[in-house]
Amino acid sequence: MDSSDPSLPDLLSLAQLRQTASSTQAQPYRVRAQVEALVQRQTAQGKPYFDVKLTDGTETLTWRVFDNNPLFLEIGNLSRQAWVELTAEWIDTGKYGLEPKNPHLRRLTEDEVQSSLLGSDDARMRLAEDYECICSLVHEMADPRFRALGKAFLEKHGERFKRTAAARDFHHARRGGLVEHVAQMMRSARALCAVYTQLNKDLLVAGVLFHDCGKLWETVCPENGFNIPLQLHGEMLGHISIGMELVNKLWRDCLESEGASEWLHLEPTNENVRLHLLHLIASHHGEMEFGSPVLPKTPEAMALHYIDNLDAKMEMFRRGYETSEELAPGIFVGVRPLKQKMISPLAVHQPLTSEDS
Repeated sequence: MDSSDPSLPDLLSLAQLRQTASSTQAQPYRVRAQVEALVQRQTAQGKPYFDVKLTDGTETLTWRVFDNNPLFLEIGNLSRQAWVELTAEWIDTGKYGLEPKNPHLRRLTEDEVQSSLLGSDDARMRLAEDYECICSLVHEMADPRFRALGKAFLEKHGERFKRTAAARDFHHARRGGLVEHVAQMMRSARALCAVYTQLNKDLLVAGVLFHDCGKLWETVCPENGFNIPLQLHGEMLGHISIGMELVNKLWRDCLESEGASEWLHLEPTNENVRLHLLHLIASHHGEMEFGSPVLPKTPEAMALHYIDNLDAKMEMFRRGYETSEELAPGIFVGVRPLKQKMISPLAVHQPLTSEDS
């Protein structure tokens, strides 16, 4: 099948498909995705079927393939992490979600896989802009110790950073999600420092950069995949412990670099700078019951905790409006871990222009 054939149905991301599919009429579309999970189960009548979990970095889709489906045997031969294009007439069934009618399946070529990993043009542009924002704010740091530490991190781990999710569930749980999260938090931190001028901007921005750096070994996607596999280091140590260890390692490396001898004459002292940054990483969850070994005890630590929490919650609302069922006009089912229903936000007032009056 020639994927460039103009007679083929439109190629959508899974997120676009979820927003576009009708609940009343099946519509033809194509999606490209990776098999995140493939499990054979049995119906109540003892008949076999497959639960196929597909992901493309924007959304996940569970497709149930029963034994009367012409693709049943072909699906059974798929391996986990296989890349496929699924062409079908899609309908939103409500209770059971999106369902492909008359599906056609084919494996993706290597070029198509690499293109899919990069995401849409918009997604690529957003990731590039967010990463550039992070690099720029690191470069602007006045304290040479924070600046050197940030540059060392980006130089050594930048590519891994770009494919790490900010979480396994709930918010920014996708390839590149950590870059999105950190960039937006940095922008928030910069704005907040203009209001609360007593905050140490360099420390707070560095805290944002490093607060979740341990997730590079907890929620990182493989080079050729969208799935977020379990990582032994992440499971045994957790991202806070790993992040503190990473910062200590980078700190020692920076102390051995050319020019670091001048740091001995700087105020505050090197040890104070290191301890305050480690405290931000250790305390950013805000509560011991949520995994922080210590509570926030400095203004920057408290600010970091709230900036992190705010950005996560804003992402939950954004995603919820896109995916949740509308119970009544402007009232949506809540999304985990938000416990409440969601209400449509108030539209921004648009003043009348001379043409309108």
